[in-house]
Amino acid sequence: MEPLQLHAHPVAQFRPDTDKIRRKLTEKGVHPTPKIVHTLRKKEVQKHNRKLKSQPPPPLTPSQAQALAEEKHFHALKREFGKVMEVTAGETRVMVGKPWEGIQAVEFLEKARENRERGVQKFRRESLTELKDMFEARKMDELKWVFDADLEIDEGWFNEGCGVRNGTKKPSEGQVIRFLVDRLSDREITRRHWKFSRMMKLSGLPFTEGQLLRIVELLGVKRCWKQAISVVQWVYNYKDHRKFQSRFVYTKLLAVLGKAGRPKEALQIFNLMRENIHVYPDIAVYHSIAVTLGQAGLLKELLNIVECMRQKPKTFMHRKNWDPVLEPDVVIYNAVLNACVPSKQWKGVSWVFEQLRKSGLKPNGATYGLAMEVMMESGNYDLVHEFFGKMMRSGEVPKALTYKVLVRTFWKEGKVEEAVEAVRDMERKGVIGTASVYYELACCLCNYGWWQDAILEVDKIRSLPHARPLEFTFTGMIKSSLDGGHIDDCICIFEYMKAHCAPNIGAINTMLKVYGQNDMFSKAKVLFEEVKAAKSEFYATPEGGNSSASPRCVHI
Repeated sequence: MEPLQLHAHPVAQFRPDTDKIRRKLTEKGVHPTPKIVHTLRKKEVQKHNRKLKSQPPPPLTPSQAQALAEEKHFHALKREFGKVMEVTAGETRVMVGKPWEGIQAVEFLEKARENRERGVQKFRRESLTELKDMFEARKMDELKWVFDADLEIDEGWFNEGCGVRNGTKKPSEGQVIRFLVDRLSDREITRRHWKFSRMMKLSGLPFTEGQLLRIVELLGVKRCWKQAISVVQWVYNYKDHRKFQSRFVYTKLLAVLGKAGRPKEALQIFNLMRENIHVYPDIAVYHSIAVTLGQAGLLKELLNIVECMRQKPKTFMHRKNWDPVLEPDVVIYNAVLNACVPSKQWKGVSWVFEQLRKSGLKPNGATYGLAMEVMMESGNYDLVHEFFGKMMRSGEVPKALTYKVLVRTFWKEGKVEEAVEAVRDMERKGVIGTASVYYELACCLCNYGWWQDAILEVDKIRSLPHARPLEFTFTGMIKSSLDGGHIDDCICIFEYMKAHCAPNIGAINTMLKVYGQNDMFSKAKVLFEEVKAAKSEFYATPEGGNSSASPRCVHI
């Protein structure tokens, strides 16, 4: 409630007559300087204000008198309520925080409330020590970046003089690089963080081209693409290193971003290289960015890259003996075909082959395989077989991925026997099959009710190196049988799976879906209870070490 204003109308501000003050001073023989006039004017204002205060205030209107009485009553109730709360504060404990917060958070909020009530403006040193101990006890691994102990260890390890004092050898360049990469990969720390700059400086490395290539490569192995970008930007932002920027370092960075699946960040680095004549893209850079954009399906951006290859940059037109114009090769056009797959741009295949013909380039096996995949995704199955025939006539040896596309095409056409014959033809020609080819054929057979024949393909997958666990294969076979409407086959495959491996959570969820969609609720309940009992048995085992089951692979 706002306080009551006693004066209904604002009082006009009094302004003394300056000319009158000057005339009085002149009559008395005093020269009217600005300072004297200002002082007398101020005294006139003060005299006028004293007269106003001595006068009685104007009488209140009935509405003003009622508002004043209500305001007095409100303040009286407020004082009475405060006294009641002071009495009951010692008897009951006020709940602080949210019910779902931990007790430690509630205690911390209670301490903060007590400090506010006491008017404490700053934390005492003892309170800060208690707060640090609480952080360390709760989750030291996630909060270790709050403290400086980790950097103190770094400084002691990086210090060049410590090896001489302690009688130990100075760490080699490779050890320093590996230690720096391990520290950078612990957390997602970027160059804007002060600890990043400190670690880079403590390393004592001159950051030559070879050192940067090694650091970026190791960070790429650890899938720390953000740290790799930060390292390159931090080094090349210094004046001492700007003139020594390396195209090879940027190419390695593009490869790291491509493996990490970051096409937008890779495109930013590529555009940054096009603005610098010292690291202007060469054919290796175009290969890297094209493959990255092709895998991401960014067809429009990739076509812009092709146009950039054929154009000389306007920024460096004054350079006479320098011509960076390049023509796309087979790798670039294969990337364009790869980008056409997710968007099903089958017309792009004709454009690519026309460009290859104009440039005098010969398509390779990957070109025909990608063209087949584009046609398969767009539903042009006849063209898939046509490109496969062209591939065979050109003398290119089909690879296992090509046969995978061929099997998938026969599956969509409903030609199961032709799919089996294609895989047998691959084996007769001596092409080493991959797990994906046999998996595709097994799912095709299950989709048409030939699950017993599909088991033979599973045995071949088991004998291949670097194959995914069989749980994923059986899960895909169950899904294919469900899509084909073969419910009994789903149950048979699941029983066969339990006899040879532990069903994973994907297979169990698929079987629950099978039972639920076909009104087999009793079987679904039995399966759910078995999984629940197996999971309870796993967690009942001390540390889960003596049990052969796991939360994702459950023996039932």
